[in-house]
Amino acid sequence: MTINFDAMNVGDAIPVYTSAPITRTQLVRYAGASGDFNPLHHDESFIRAIGMDTVIAHGMFIMGIAGEAITSWIDNKNLRKFSVHFLSMTQPVNLDDFEQTKGRATITISGKVAEKYEENGERRIRCDIMARDAQGSRKLKGFFIAALP
Repeated sequence: MTINFDAMNVGDAIPVYTSAPITRTQLVRYAGASGDFNPLHHDESFIRAIGMDTVIAHGMFIMGIAGEAITSWIDNKNLRKFSVHFLSMTQPVNLDDFEQTKGRATITISGKVAEKYEENGERRIRCDIMARDAQGSRKLKGFFIAALP
């Protein structure tokens, strides 16, 4: 689907995107891919020693989910800028009670077109985004800029 600049209006919502539940397995895979083996993301003994309840997701993992939401709508070749501000920690779903917590550790990305303009010979949109978990807790906010035909 091609998004057309002329068809976009300031205030238009971007498609809502919901991730799969975040699991510890995903965090381990992300740690391996990113090289970020901070014990906050995988070590229960460390977590208990510092007084936390459970491990937390990497902030950049949550940003990656936001990026996936954006590029599921806008072709990544059209993306000009992507910036976020992290707001709160994200805990993975506990597999022991996965059935009772379905959806709890999902991240939903929503947003809207905040601006339309021309720059460097391109017609661009700037969209504000927000990531929330299933309880509505804000995880990150940010924006992206994309060039559109």
